[in-house]
Amino acid sequence: MQIEAKLGNLGFILPEPVQLPPGVVLPFAWTRVHGNRIYISGHGPLDQDGTYSGVLGKVPSEVSLEQAQQAAQKAALSVLSSLKRELGDLDRVTAWLMVSGFVNADPGFGQTTLVMNSFSDVVLRLYGSEVGRHARTAIGVAALPFNVPLVVAAEVEFV
Repeated sequence: MQIEAKLGNLGFILPEPVQLPPGVVLPFAWTRVHGNRIYISGHGPLDQDGTYSGVLGKVPSEVSLEQAQQAAQKAALSVLSSLKRELGDLDRVTAWLMVSGFVNADPGFGQTTLVMNSFSDVVLRLYGSEVGRHARTAIGVAALPFNVPLVVAAEVEFV
């Protein structure tokens, strides 16, 4: 449980599963295991109780860069929470392969990479460069579900 100890040392707490608004039913799984890989559906920032966290809206007109970076950190914890539920132990992750970040951005906002760096920083702090180093995209989009400031999907390898 090395990764979970690191989480605790950093003051991070994994959130509960996402609490969707009443009447919302999702026709997909949050994680999909195929062979030794897990494909992780898009996760947004969650509070500890699994509800959507923080401010909503577009970056940077409604959500500041700093708030979006905090949201990216919370999205990382949300992804890790789903991984923990799927694997039972976060130490089973052997490689972070791909992270895809989608930022709810105002037209012309060119700092999506700065937003997503906060997600990558969490992964690298927990897993180090050997396991945590990943390919990544960080794009701005016109809208996201529930008006969250960002959504992050990932692919990891495990044993």
